[in-house]
Amino acid sequence: MPNVAGLPPQFGQMFGEVWPDYRERVERSLGSGIIYDVRGHVVTNFHVIERATQVRVQLRDGREAPATLVGVDRDTDLAVLKIGLGTLPIMPLGRSDRLRVGDPVLAIGNPLGLGHTVTQGIVSATGRGRLGVATFENFIQTDAAINVGNSGGALVDATGKLIGLNSAIAGRNAGIEGIGFAIPVDLVRGVVDAILRDGRVVRGWIGVVPGDLNAAQIEQFGLPDGSVLVRKVYQKSPANAQGVTPGDVITQLNGSPLRGAQDLLARVAMLKPGQGVRLRLWRRGPAESDGLEHNVRIEVVERPQEAGATRSS
Repeated sequence: MPNVAGLPPQFGQMFGEVWPDYRERVERSLGSGIIYDVRGHVVTNFHVIERATQVRVQLRDGREAPATLVGVDRDTDLAVLKIGLGTLPIMPLGRSDRLRVGDPVLAIGNPLGLGHTVTQGIVSATGRGRLGVATFENFIQTDAAINVGNSGGALVDATGKLIGLNSAIAGRNAGIEGIGFAIPVDLVRGVVDAILRDGRVVRGWIGVVPGDLNAAQIEQFGLPDGSVLVRKVYQKSPANAQGVTPGDVITQLNGSPLRGAQDLLARVAMLKPGQGVRLRLWRRGPAESDGLEHNVRIEVVERPQEAGATRSS
């Protein structure tokens, strides 16, 4: 019996002669999305449409239409499409900054090709990062069941307002259940509005790839909590021009302590090109037992398109 999207072979017997048709629908179903405005803009995850040669959108009432790509933001795994289907039901937007752990939520999507499936859960945590899913991670964690095909679907609160876009699930091959992640609606709103207004999301960039230090490293070298290791420096980047090198440790940004690599990325991204940023660096030489600290000022530039938001031609 065939095994589709992780379903057990026994399902083939239950579906009988309709199994091949069901299998085809599952394999062709890429994900979910929400209707953002009356102009027909649809928001989904970038990874949902990344490899698609053709995208079609089907609504709850059965209407269907091809979608054109308006723009994407790889850094937050978001994509904006547009459809032309006349009068459309709009997803009301809520506020994710008011979410609290324990708040009830519903996840709506198209798991395994089963359209408009709704599952219930609670907010398990907010501000989750370090998942390796996107450059800028600030996820809502929920125990509402999220499966293959739910990506890009709505996570709504008890009033039916959008508070997140379902984006990732913890690996079930590791036996993990009840852990799903959604992009907060406040982040979705900002990214989508920027794409619709400017064609792209303009973010600050200095050209470093940061990494987190573990507790043992922090203690060994007497560094402040939240300090960030410079893992890579891009050639011809602002950081490279100012002498920042791999192995340096960033302890402060503009005089304020850091809360890890994601915090550094997010704070630099919020700066406008042309603005200056002051980094406090800790560096230990080959023959030195203790490191030395110094300040460096770097002028922020726009994050390169290949690493950030782009708009289709």
